[in-house]
Amino acid sequence: MSRYRINITKVLLSLLFLFILSSNNSVFAADGEALFKANCSNCHKPDADYTGPALKGWSTREPSKDWVYKWIANPSQMIATDEYAKGLFAKYKPTVMTAFPNLKKEEIDAILKYVDDYTPPAATAASSTGGTESEGDNSMLYGILTLILALIAMILLQVNSNLRKLSDDKEGVHRGEPVPFYRNKTYIMAGILVMATVGGYYVINGAIGLGRQQKYQPVQPIYYSHKVHAGTNQISCLYCHGSAQDSKHAGIPSVNVCMNCHMAIKEYKGDPIVKEDGKVLDATAEIQKLYSYAGWNPETKQYNPDNNNDGVPDGARPISWVKIHNLPDHVYFNHSQHIKVGKQQCQTCHGNIQEMPEVYQFSNLSMGWCINCHRESKVDFYNKESGEGNKFYSIYEKFHQDIKDHKLDSVTVEKIGGTECQKCHY
Repeated sequence: MSRYRINITKVLLSLLFLFILSSNNSVFAADGEALFKANCSNCHKPDADYTGPALKGWSTREPSKDWVYKWIANPSQMIATDEYAKGLFAKYKPTVMTAFPNLKKEEIDAILKYVDDYTPPAATAASSTGGTESEGDNSMLYGILTLILALIAMILLQVNSNLRKLSDDKEGVHRGEPVPFYRNKTYIMAGILVMATVGGYYVINGAIGLGRQQKYQPVQPIYYSHKVHAGTNQISCLYCHGSAQDSKHAGIPSVNVCMNCHMAIKEYKGDPIVKEDGKVLDATAEIQKLYSYAGWNPETKQYNPDNNNDGVPDGARPISWVKIHNLPDHVYFNHSQHIKVGKQQCQTCHGNIQEMPEVYQFSNLSMGWCINCHRESKVDFYNKESGEGNKFYSIYEKFHQDIKDHKLDSVTVEKIGGTECQKCHY
């Protein structure tokens, strides 16, 4: 009977393992939303043009069957040979879609099904704050199911032990009393291993996340809505953060930059702005706060007099904005290098800033996140014949020539030293 018990135990554990493995694989393979967010959401929206075109309704625009699979695997090659691909590039240039040769056909199908079935979420006060509400995640459900199946397996093992004892009693075989499961060394060791694994997972994740501030959204001295300024009023990011394309830091605009517009605009007449707590913001009162910091009198339309001769209007003072994006002291990051040379959009790192009522940290700004971007971002080489591209990269003539000779279809930042340690660390 001991041999049968061992065999039954092996069969049960094998079935349990195969069930968990197959169920997880099928779930992950079919999770189009997760695949879309991981691979596509930086440049695409399901229902609106963004850095790239809206993906919903892709099948009605596809010029031929299986075109989309070839495009996703190698966009640069398609642009060189396919007329429809050339039209896409002409519309969205200089941005070229990142190639995803490792995406399986089943994963691409899951993404395409997700965008075709996509419906915009209902607008709520909580979701309008952007980033304060957690996204749906089925990981907890899978973990609970796994624990339930493990418990069922332990119960079946105990039932098997009791049945063996009954069979032994009937056949007159004398055996000792079975060891209770809470004293069974195998069960105890398995429990210790499970607890060590789970505990280690959370400890490591906690250690990795130390110092990261993703979703950080501090209360600012003035409620400044990027959605109103950059979104509704279409004010360019570089109007307020002009140094972003010319220096290391994006910079915080001075009060005078704000007053260029708000000398004339002294009340808010747009759509209601809903705060994170669900209350409607008195935006006109926030403009009055700005006047207080600037030392401006909206009634006389003049700055306060400088009675103490310190060079600023009486009562004027800098706005104490709370910094949101903080990098470690040993990390070097240059805005101009990414915006002017790399031609990255603000949304790449800061998310859909034009849709945020109040700014929060969109990306986790981890080293892995930066490296992955360097591995995927393609270099915009300068083309002497067409005059297009970035002259900064003219020093890499060999790569440019290799692309012209079709030895390479593209060159990523990684290939020109973008992942070397000294590039980002002092």
